[in-house]
Amino acid sequence: MIRRYAAVLRWSLALADTALALLVVIGATTLRFGQDSGWPLDETRSLPDPKLAVTAFIAMWIAVLWLHGMYRSRARWTIRSDVATVLRATLVQLVATLSLLWIFKLPDVSRLLLGVVFPLLALAAIGIRVVVRKILVLARDHGRNVRYLLVLGAGPRAKAFADLIEGHAELGLVIVGHLKADASDIGGALNAPLLGMIDDLEQVLHTRIVDEVAICLPFSMEEMIEQVALLCEQEGKVVRIPVAPMGRLLSTGLVESIDGVGVFSMANGPDRAIGLALKRVVDVVGAAVLMVVLAPVAAVLAVAIKLDSPGPVLFRQERVGLHGRTFKVVKFRSMCSGAEEQQAELQAHNEINGHAFKLADDPRITRVGRFLRRSSLDELPQLMNVLRGQMSLVGPRPPLPSEVANYDTWHRRRLSMKPGMTGLWQVMSRRSPEFDHWVAQDLEYIDSWSLWLDFKIIARTVPAVLSGTGR
Repeated sequence: MIRRYAAVLRWSLALADTALALLVVIGATTLRFGQDSGWPLDETRSLPDPKLAVTAFIAMWIAVLWLHGMYRSRARWTIRSDVATVLRATLVQLVATLSLLWIFKLPDVSRLLLGVVFPLLALAAIGIRVVVRKILVLARDHGRNVRYLLVLGAGPRAKAFADLIEGHAELGLVIVGHLKADASDIGGALNAPLLGMIDDLEQVLHTRIVDEVAICLPFSMEEMIEQVALLCEQEGKVVRIPVAPMGRLLSTGLVESIDGVGVFSMANGPDRAIGLALKRVVDVVGAAVLMVVLAPVAAVLAVAIKLDSPGPVLFRQERVGLHGRTFKVVKFRSMCSGAEEQQAELQAHNEINGHAFKLADDPRITRVGRFLRRSSLDELPQLMNVLRGQMSLVGPRPPLPSEVANYDTWHRRRLSMKPGMTGLWQVMSRRSPEFDHWVAQDLEYIDSWSLWLDFKIIARTVPAVLSGTGR
């Protein structure tokens, strides 16, 4: 299975198996000895340390499942194979448990208890896998945790790979369409729309949300494959090449599989699923805590904005997020009403060299707005964008659609990660007038990303905000 999706699934299943095994032991003990039995196995008095025994039993169960490949990327992932593997693992666990009881001379452990625990363990392990698969499919069907895949090629090989992806809805991948290599590149009825020719690749990447690109072109087109792979790398897209890739590309990726079909993957950006999942946890917890702690400050600022100038307290503006997804960023209003309509008149005074706009003495800024911008408190409502999953606490600066439309190709790789409320650009290049310098800092952040780097950036942001050096 593709590593990016297998990592989260693997650890989710391990945690679920651990929790369910504990519930099974507690439930079976309660059923056997009654509700007043306390901690599992306390009533039997046959174990010197019941808590340690239960911990060891569950740890051994997880280890047995692990050794049977229940947490590894497997060539074929089906309900039938899961049932067969779990039953084999249950038999091994039973034999190992009885052997240990005999070795340590603990014959008084209830055999009826064991007769209840082991069938329930097997049912729980099978059931959780069925449930997880259903949840992942429902999540994709409802647009949750979806990643969009563009297929290059429309021949039999491309169609077969697209059908394979669609047959594994639990991966969360959705085919946005195909691009033909040439006029003869047709492999029958396609389930996804035909979006044009390979020459249209750059336009499609710029006008549609595309997270990943599957290159299913004939291997005789080696030069074209390398060209499109390079373009996708520059744009920060994950590249998948099903079956036998060219040797020169092998040094930059890894071979994975879906249903036994080899897939050569090149991840151009952060691809550590567990790390990114933890980043999301930090975002949710951090944003929620900050919203509660800073609620009195936000209330005072809202009153001040309302009294200072006519207009709404909050300002919403369309921005571009991960791989071109647009969203409405929320800020405290720091300008007069109708400020966006006046920007064209001020464009000639822009202090930024590149695709962004900044004016130190912007006449549209209100009195309260000037304070908000110096202290960066105008960005406080963006915590709502973080909770919604549109932004992160740390990441590249969220650009305007008009800015993205004028990006050079290398600029677009900054869209390969969620935008952030703060970032390396803010603590390192905040006062720089060069847009390319901002982008270079964003790309450095993407290339060297880690949770530790996020924490360091947050720590450096605090003094920058307290010093009042905002724009």
